[in-house]
Amino acid sequence: MNYGNIKYFDIADGEGVRTTLFVSGCTNRCKGCFQPETWDFNYGEPFTKEVEDKILDSLEPYYVDGLTLLGGEPMEPSNQAALLPFLRRVRERYPEKSIWCFTGFVLEDDLLKGGRKHTPCTDELLSLIDILVDGPYVEELRNIMLQFRGSENQRVIDLKKTLQQGKAVIWDKLRR
Repeated sequence: MNYGNIKYFDIADGEGVRTTLFVSGCTNRCKGCFQPETWDFNYGEPFTKEVEDKILDSLEPYYVDGLTLLGGEPMEPSNQAALLPFLRRVRERYPEKSIWCFTGFVLEDDLLKGGRKHTPCTDELLSLIDILVDGPYVEELRNIMLQFRGSENQRVIDLKKTLQQGKAVIWDKLRR
């Protein structure tokens, strides 16, 4: 897997101060995407153990709330396979930190069992994520007043509660 960027001390892509990893590769190709260069799976640099270690170290300070995965598309099958061992390391070292993931796929249609992007990694990967922002960016539904999303069709899902209850649960801290 390649990555296009890493933002340290990011305050835009999730709650609190975060480290944000922008993975490369996306087949969604949403009209109006804010970084179409990340559609290419070969864009950027290789995601190596050294890069993982640097991200892990960046999560150490008490004031860093967690990790955010963006893209490109973190939930592309090849990216899922690469991210799973890394997220295991994050959870092992920082069980109290939150993990957010932004995906252009829809949880029920694409990621749960039977979905078109479900892989042998998906269930465990989802179990490691706290908040999933799902749905493709739809330029015609763009709304700059939305918290943590760009278009009105996208949802901010409390993934832990969703997996426990078996239905999508919108994050309760979302500003309406």
